[in-house]
Parts: sequence; structure tokens; C-alpha cells
Amino acid sequence: MAEQGLKYTESHEWAKIEGNIATIGLTDFAIEHLGDIVYLELPEAGDDVTAGTAFGTVESVKAASDLNSPLSGKVTEINEELPDNLETLQNSPFAGGWLVKIELSDASEASKLMDCDVYEEYLKNQD
Repeated sequence: MAEQGLKYTESHEWAKIEGNIATIGLTDFAIEHLGDIVYLELPEAGDDVTAGTAFGTVESVKAASDLNSPLSGKVTEINEELPDNLETLQNSPFAGGWLVKIELSDASEASKLMDCDVYEEYLKNQD
């Protein structure tokens, strides 16, 4: 379920860190548990996000959930196609279904996130 090379949160967001830019998305575990996604709200480019706080919302036929940022920084890009193409998020959460890219304000925050193996162990206790 989890992919190597990414960092994960307990609220099931992932981050791919490349230099001082992090691409953030929602894990397939979260998407599977949400069910059919019907609405997605993302921040605007230029918005500041803080690790552990909400930067958007995802709604499904089952529930509405906050999207929590795994890292702090400034939004440099949003996946503008997603709100109108929610199938991409559901079918490709680690590739085309990325949510936002942020310029990191504190790269050391990444050390607080789980790597793939730790996240896989964490998932074993989630169902």
C-alpha cells in the first residue's frame, strides 16, 4: 500500500520531498476508507500551510475529512485538475492524484514523519 521514498502522517497524507519542495497527497488507505469522493477543496498557490493543520477538505459519500499538511511551508502549486477529476485521486493517489506542492519552511519537520516501513506497520493496527 505505501510507497518507498515517501514520508507519511498518522492521518494518512504522504509527502515526497525533493530538495526544498514537498509534493503532498492522500494515501490509498485513506481513499479506500473514504469511499467515493464527491468533493475536494484545496488551498491557493501562495497560501502558507503548517504541519499538522488542515489545508483543505475531502468529502465522500461516507464522510468529510480535513486534509492535514505533513510539513510547513508555502503552497507553490496545486493540482488544478483534481477537483474536476476526482477519479484521478481515487485511481492514482501516488502519481496523478497529488494534491499540492509546497516550498518547505523547516525541512527538519520531515524527521517527525513515518517512512514506508513504519507506516506499513502503523496500518496493521488501523482496521
